[in-house]
Amino acid sequence: MLLTILILDLIGTFIFALTGAIKGIDKKLDIFGITVLASVVGVGGGIFRDCCIGALPVAAFTNQYYLIICILTGIFCFIVNKYIKKIHIDKTIIYLDAIGLGVFTSLGSLKAISYGVPFIGILISGVFTAVGGGLIRDVLTNELPPTVLKTDLYATASLLGGIICYIMNCFGYSTNVIFIIVSLFVFVLRIFAIKFKLQLPRA
Repeated sequence: MLLTILILDLIGTFIFALTGAIKGIDKKLDIFGITVLASVVGVGGGIFRDCCIGALPVAAFTNQYYLIICILTGIFCFIVNKYIKKIHIDKTIIYLDAIGLGVFTSLGSLKAISYGVPFIGILISGVFTAVGGGLIRDVLTNELPPTVLKTDLYATASLLGGIICYIMNCFGYSTNVIFIIVSLFVFVLRIFAIKFKLQLPRA
């Protein structure tokens, strides 16, 4: 189970690093700024998760591939930034962010389960893993208030995904099945909420 989580975690890291790099390009950062943003967005949520569930030292510091993936993603995006500028950056980030939200919700919840964390801890782990990178990205690029605090069913989608993950694990579903179902659920719910402007009540 841990090997599967590691592989999927690296994939999720790449996706969030990509959103950080693209955001850096949109904000006209230099190659160092883009790479740093890709790195902190890629591993930020995972570092916070590992600290919360006691998975120490954190995976990003014990496995060099996490930061290598982030750094290479940032450098690659900088090299091809002329092509990236031609795409609809905001829409691209929204879809990549939704994918990352689903992937990291699944991974955060599954890793907490593998460490024997109880129900509430599983939900917190899933949410913090999923929204941590996006929160850091928005703060560092001065997108305030951050997306997670103002947008259509962002953290809520992650929370519901964590609940589904817990229930499926209780019924004995395999890690791969849980990952696919939860990731798809969170992604679809997030995109559905954006399309139809579904939001929680506001003050």
